[in-house]
Amino acid sequence: MRRPRRQNVTNRKGTFNPEDTKRVKHMRIGVWDYYTEKIPILGWNVPGTSRLEHYFETTQSLPYVWQMMKDISGIRNCWTLLIAYVVLELINSMIPAASLWFSGQLLTIVQTAVDTRTVDKDLLLRVSLGRMGCAIVGRLLSYGIKRISYPLSARLKQHYSVHLFYARARLDLPTFEDPAVQRQLEEASTSSRGGIAWDTFSMVSSAVTSAVLIVSQVSVLAGILRTQLDGPLLACISLSHTVMDWLFSNKFSDMNSGGLHQNARHEEIEFQEAAQRVGDRAGDFWEVMREYKFRDRLTVTSLLKEPWKELPQIVFALRAVQYPASIPVSLASLNLIQQTTQHFGWTVYRFIEQFGSIADQLATVRKLYNIVNIPNRVPDGNVPFPEDTQKVKGGISVEFKNVSFRYPGAENYAVRDLSFRLSPGQLCVIVGANGSGKSTILKLLIRLYDVEEGEILIDGRDIRSFRLTDLRQSVSVLFQDYTHFPLSIRDNIALGNPADAKNDDHVRLAAKLGGAEEFIERLPEGFDTYLDRPVNDYYSSLPEGTRTLFGRPVDFSAVRGAGRIQSNSGTSLSGGQMQRLAVARSFMRSVVSEESTVGLLLFDEPSASLDPTAEHDLFARLRDLRGNKTMLFSSHRFGNLTKHADLILYINDSVIVESGTHQELLKRDGEYARIWNLQAQAFL
Repeated sequence: MRRPRRQNVTNRKGTFNPEDTKRVKHMRIGVWDYYTEKIPILGWNVPGTSRLEHYFETTQSLPYVWQMMKDISGIRNCWTLLIAYVVLELINSMIPAASLWFSGQLLTIVQTAVDTRTVDKDLLLRVSLGRMGCAIVGRLLSYGIKRISYPLSARLKQHYSVHLFYARARLDLPTFEDPAVQRQLEEASTSSRGGIAWDTFSMVSSAVTSAVLIVSQVSVLAGILRTQLDGPLLACISLSHTVMDWLFSNKFSDMNSGGLHQNARHEEIEFQEAAQRVGDRAGDFWEVMREYKFRDRLTVTSLLKEPWKELPQIVFALRAVQYPASIPVSLASLNLIQQTTQHFGWTVYRFIEQFGSIADQLATVRKLYNIVNIPNRVPDGNVPFPEDTQKVKGGISVEFKNVSFRYPGAENYAVRDLSFRLSPGQLCVIVGANGSGKSTILKLLIRLYDVEEGEILIDGRDIRSFRLTDLRQSVSVLFQDYTHFPLSIRDNIALGNPADAKNDDHVRLAAKLGGAEEFIERLPEGFDTYLDRPVNDYYSSLPEGTRTLFGRPVDFSAVRGAGRIQSNSGTSLSGGQMQRLAVARSFMRSVVSEESTVGLLLFDEPSASLDPTAEHDLFARLRDLRGNKTMLFSSHRFGNLTKHADLILYINDSVIVESGTHQELLKRDGEYARIWNLQAQAFL
């Protein structure tokens, strides 16, 4: 059996070396090999030191933080909210120190009462009110901070969501598909619900307020300890227990939380036999680790940890024997000192940990800004296209000259030595088996990829010389793996031409040309029907379709009417209906508007899911466009369209085997004729 491995240790440069016996400890736990960092004999690590080292290595991120602050300053009302948030956080960070000061005053009043048998009632009232005031003010400040944080984080997240969208949208397909680029995008996008900018700001703000909290607590705590019997000693003992918790808990702090995914499927008999062979330690890694950690927990540190917690009480008992009259005061001071010093210790620890988190967050900010600088593999041209917008409406000439292309990382050519020419307004149908390279031709025509050999000419010029935006605005393409969005049918069609989205007549005309109008009108909500709702409408926790509850009728029609919805879910359409919507969107982009500059229509299996009647109607409408638009179709089915094509390309094994008109290819009696006759026999 293959042995799973857990590799958990890296050196300072981030390289794991299992052979480094000075720093790496190897343990065999059942079928698992587990590597961990060697721990000193007491089981101690100084917490946060590795993160602090990492922090000081990321000073190169500071310019990006400055850039982020400048960007944030341009967001409407953002600076006002930021300043208000920081001020409230700073004031709130001083509340614990103020509360501690009032607690010390109460302790002093008790001390005075024990010594003099008198109580200053006015002072006691003022101190008590001050202590209560701290609690009230702290609650109000926390409320104000939350009220500000919600709109502030929402504005920051919205601003940088546009940044992330642009960073992704600007990438060409070969660059976007690169696994290294995918990792960069993922790292720059990984954050909490508040977004990277908000996380960075709140993290830095939290570190600053923690520093203020530490300074204020130290000043107040020092004053209290000076007035208490054995105060410094009790504080040191109480704090030492917290420090020991830090050191002990850090031993397994680097464990990954994901565990090991078990993807294999086992037949029951084989699994039982394997389980008997490997024993009782072949299960989930984390179950095995819990057993190991339990066995490993009995160390010198763990033995000292619990008794050490009792030291303050022991010191208190010894002092009570020596000074019986001071027991009430000593008990109060012990409780105050223990709580305060332990809270102070964890505040310091959290402050140290925050430095490491800030270092990681600053690195994320750097990645966020660097993703917009990822170079594209398909370079942009500088020649505007078209020179004459009126001329392009009649079609675009296309010419392939000895074009060869391989997909990134592939050894075999997707297309080899292709050469053909289309005049403006001509219709070309590319036929052949699946995987022969038909769709690749369409991708090359919109420069999703660049050719490896040869050249593609558009209106007589190299396609690589044109501006990508101009070129793609002159082309309408419908791929076989089209996408529909969680929007209404109207919006899905209108996305074909967002600039004309408000023109309902054009949307309806596109639906008619695409053969979708008839079934859309039959839907209860017509063009307002959602294919899939982007967000569910929450008006009840009851399941959809509930009519009665505990014998009482349930009716949400009024609520639905207010929201103009009839269903909480989207509408399921057939594959053919979905394809008609995709065709309608393509027509919305290219045909319905007189201002359209589209001169080249590309269709990849446009009728794959259509029934024969719908396919016939679609091809009839496309034939009507012949002479007005240059059109290329790829298909593995020979239909009515091939009879009217100006050029048919029969492709097999990435090369053009035959080319010509339908009649020419039939007379040639080659591969095209053979496949045509095979398909025709099915209808005889």
